[in-house]
Amino acid sequence: MSAVEAKLAELGLSLPEVVPPLATYQPAVRSGVYVYTAGQLPMVDGKLPVTGKVGAEVTPEEAKDLARTCALNALAAVKSVAGDLDRVARVVKVVGFVASAADFTGQPAVLNGASELLGEVLGDKGVHARSAVGVAVLPLDAPVEVEIQVELTEG
Repeated sequence: MSAVEAKLAELGLSLPEVVPPLATYQPAVRSGVYVYTAGQLPMVDGKLPVTGKVGAEVTPEEAKDLARTCALNALAAVKSVAGDLDRVARVVKVVGFVASAADFTGQPAVLNGASELLGEVLGDKGVHARSAVGVAVLPLDAPVEVEIQVELTEG
């Protein structure tokens, strides 16, 4: 078990299976020392636990938890091409999308769920740049979608 996966276990979490693509793309690709994930939905055991817009059918607190799940799914996608999460030198960038009710403006707080998970699991290596974007709708009516870019150690 990698040190990162041991940290996940310490937090009461485990790395899920990689979420299969919904269309024609790969969950993650490697280019040099970088891994780019596709947008990760908050899938749990192959389904979305909640659907709808944040600020309407989904509370900001629920959405923050869903963003955490998205980040966990993103780490699984990174491992699928990196082989070992201990090879993560740092998370470079996180981009998050929040399906938002027309008057909802709390996208950054929702995406803190993903950012906080990455920090808890990876420590200083989890500190990153980030964008939090409100959108009208996401695939499968998901409330949140997160993609990450990580830099790997050489080797």
